[in-house]
Amino acid sequence: MIEMDKLYDSKTTEPEIQQLWEQEKIYQFKPNPDKEVYSIDTPPPTVSGSLHIGHVFSYTQTDLVARYKRLRKFNVFYPMGFDDNGLPTERFVEKKHGLKAHNMKRSEFLALCLKETEEVEKIFEVLWRSIGLSVDWTKLYSTISLKARKASQHSFVELYKKGYIYRKAEPSLYCTTCRTSVAQAELDSAEVSSTFNDIYFTTESGEKLSIATTRPELLPSCVAVFYHPDDARYQHLAGKQAITPIFNKQVPILADDLVDPAKGTGLVMCCTFGDQTDITWFKKHKLSFVQAIGNDGKWTELAGPLAGLAVHEARKKVLELLEQAGALIGKKSIVHHVSVHERCKQEIEYLVLWQWFIDVLNHKEKFLELADKITWKPEFMKIRYQEWVQNLSWDWCVSRQRYFGIPFPVWHCNSCKQILLADEAVLPIDPQETNYPGRSCPKCSSTDVIPDTDVMDTWNTSSLTPQINTNWPDVSPDGLTMPMSMRPQAHDIIRTWAFDTIVKSFFHNGDIPWHDIVISGHVLAGKDKISKSKENSKTSPEGLLASYPADVIRYWTASARLGVDTAFSENQLKIGHRLVTKLWNAFRFCAEHITGYEKPAQAPKLDQLNEWILTCLNKTIHGYIQAFDGYEYHAALEVAEKFFWADFCDNYLELVKDQFFNPDKYDAATIQGTRFVLYEVGFAILQLFAPFVPFVTDALYQRLYKVTEKEVSLHVTVLDEKRFDYTFDQSVQAVQCALAVVASVRKLKSEKQISLKTELQSLVIYGDREVQALLAQQETLLKGVTKSASIQFSTELLETEHMTQDGELFIAHVFSVLK
Repeated sequence: MIEMDKLYDSKTTEPEIQQLWEQEKIYQFKPNPDKEVYSIDTPPPTVSGSLHIGHVFSYTQTDLVARYKRLRKFNVFYPMGFDDNGLPTERFVEKKHGLKAHNMKRSEFLALCLKETEEVEKIFEVLWRSIGLSVDWTKLYSTISLKARKASQHSFVELYKKGYIYRKAEPSLYCTTCRTSVAQAELDSAEVSSTFNDIYFTTESGEKLSIATTRPELLPSCVAVFYHPDDARYQHLAGKQAITPIFNKQVPILADDLVDPAKGTGLVMCCTFGDQTDITWFKKHKLSFVQAIGNDGKWTELAGPLAGLAVHEARKKVLELLEQAGALIGKKSIVHHVSVHERCKQEIEYLVLWQWFIDVLNHKEKFLELADKITWKPEFMKIRYQEWVQNLSWDWCVSRQRYFGIPFPVWHCNSCKQILLADEAVLPIDPQETNYPGRSCPKCSSTDVIPDTDVMDTWNTSSLTPQINTNWPDVSPDGLTMPMSMRPQAHDIIRTWAFDTIVKSFFHNGDIPWHDIVISGHVLAGKDKISKSKENSKTSPEGLLASYPADVIRYWTASARLGVDTAFSENQLKIGHRLVTKLWNAFRFCAEHITGYEKPAQAPKLDQLNEWILTCLNKTIHGYIQAFDGYEYHAALEVAEKFFWADFCDNYLELVKDQFFNPDKYDAATIQGTRFVLYEVGFAILQLFAPFVPFVTDALYQRLYKVTEKEVSLHVTVLDEKRFDYTFDQSVQAVQCALAVVASVRKLKSEKQISLKTELQSLVIYGDREVQALLAQQETLLKGVTKSASIQFSTELLETEHMTQDGELFIAHVFSVLK
């Protein structure tokens, strides 16, 4: 018999099993025409310091699916990426080294970033391996790698040639804190305290006009005053001029139906720019442009007395000046929502900048159609996507005024304004460090050619992860093609990563990027999600792994419902610990009876108890597969646990113990049948739990099953429902009757506070003749389990249940109306 330690030692076992997986390369993807490919578009985590338990939560849930698909004989392509070309990485490196990127050559800063991110990525990899992610680490990529830079620049060139990308001096969302433009998808909404201010404008004739505004600091950029064309109060102002307070600038008074007559005084000042409505009016009415806000967030010289002030200082100053001039009628405190940059949480401004845009507004209907071709799990998440697309009001701005990132492969001719693209054969390229080939413009022959200085939005590259994974624009050496099988991601980036990837896939491939999208929830700290920026996690992944086995942490992640935000739960960790311990203990018992067992060519003769547990297993496997195929991993775990705890441990193991402890009471064929079933059911249980607790299950497989099953690891075996396709309805009915009797005896002994091992002189069972016939077949088993010397059956219902003591003899009367 194989010796198993009394207690499971995760500290020793987990590194041993991890080493086995690595040595045997069991997760490496190898093309195999006999297996269907299941490809995963793994989210590349941002490289900016450290991971938190929210990452462990969502990435482990992806791994559950990957491991399940392998068990179902899929050839799983499961890469890992790192997102290291974004603003967080730039800030991380600047902060660590105490420098500013713009003071270095871009190639030097890029080299420093690559060095730092490589070190962080190694730390991430160690963590992912420790938690048991079955990633193929030979497929690792980063979003700043040569491969990703080539794909991203190739995407730009191709989309520009197709007419999907354009460049324009356009009012743009701009973060003055991060000093870069941002996309609509990168905005959050925040509640802030402010004041609603009523201020006086005047007309040329001296008429006072009251205008309410939350942004009086934009007065120097006021270019018009608007009223609703149906508002009788102001129709007499048509064609007149208003004079702004403090700055004494004349601006036209115009009518427009975007004005809400019920809001404020019904008069609105239009500034360049306070919001999107200002931009709409600016374009529609061909208004002048005054840039009062600089790229650094400070008011420009055009702002007169506000020059050099930041937004809140400028607001305070202008209110003081308005009050001194008698132009401030009143102000009241309010709390309202404003748009903030999701990265720094600072308020967004609008500046006119030359930007690169991808045309998405003209293709919204197509993007909605594509969503219907994708399976969304949970299904309601598709509604979030649809609402986002329907409410889009800006084209996708993909240029950023940052230093670290992927440059646009473009030069500009200053003479004729021609856009000069790099040849695709030389990509990737940095035009700031490489002269335009030939040095002169092919259109006008001017040598006044300058490089584009912006870099690409990080989502412009992250949206290409399916293409990067399939080695686009080159042919995949693994034979991979799009669409990929599945995209796992969190719900907060449906508007960015999911949408942007669908956009790129349609423009490049004319189709969806993946067949399924699986949306995870967040881990909550109170009401907020755990995040690196908030530093609101009470513990780190490393801290968790120091306190709990990896399998226990994985159990916690698997217990959460798909797409639902979940609070971190110490209680779920404790429950997971119980499961790992119970698995080890149950298989310690099994080891005594299946060690050295040789599987027969066909199943031996089975008694009803063994037929019952095989039928239960068959039903369990079908429920498990159905749940997992729908990505409901928590439901699959519930199905597996119910079978393991109730059917297998509480009932089957307790019932078969008598066969092994008192073999003289049973024929040899029955015991052999039990050994066969114990082996088969035990193996199936390990497979069922393999995705959730991969370390302990593989450790048990190595000890008990490897010799006979012949596979190097449990995680390369196949969960074949045909192997466990047993249905014995009559035996199920018979054993359910027996289990009810056993439960009644246990209950009665418990109520009398006596040991379950206490022997009974006789057991009288009430039931109809059909029930008696079923139970008679289980008489030997019932005697052994209930410790009864004899069993009697009765069709007459006795008046009371009782147990009396006569020396060491006990008599039990158990009644059960079993149909």
